[in-house]
Amino acid sequence: MSRASLEKDPHEVASMFDGVARRYDITNTVMSLGQDRFWRRETRAALQIGPGDRVLDLAAGTAVSTVELATSGAWCVAADFSVGMLAAGAGRNVPKVGADATRLPFADDSFDAVTISFGLRNVVDHVAGLREMARVTRPGGRLVVCEFSTPTNGFFATAYKEYLMQALPMMARAVSSNPDAYVYL
Repeated sequence: MSRASLEKDPHEVASMFDGVARRYDITNTVMSLGQDRFWRRETRAALQIGPGDRVLDLAAGTAVSTVELATSGAWCVAADFSVGMLAAGAGRNVPKVGADATRLPFADDSFDAVTISFGLRNVVDHVAGLREMARVTRPGGRLVVCEFSTPTNGFFATAYKEYLMQALPMMARAVSSNPDAYVYL
């Protein structure tokens, strides 16, 4: 299954995430060399949330990031279009909602803060997804997007690409429940 074909069919993307859900968290920790925990803490800090805030964690997967956000004392809800990912996080004590980022099932201005981490690339229509995130964020609220990008420094860009193309697939074969999916991820 190629990245190009997945980008055209959100149902196939959701199905692919359903297929990796069982070992998704451990796979991310291993493949990021533990940096996933740091990224979650940094996202929480960037949101500047606390008790009384209502937070939407979009593309939340197994809700591990939602639990991190909730340590702030804010009320946090996990939303994802992969029912399998949400089910894999069933033991995490946060509300979970199946939702498409381009058609969120929330009223206007429902949240003080909205975040999406490593999920915007999976939204078929980025503009529609960002528009929906803005719609459900109250005026003056905060939206934080945590996403990968290619380093601008030539040395680091080369190292990053080599890691993505060489090391990452080997790690995925060792720990993932569906290593082929990580060609897309």
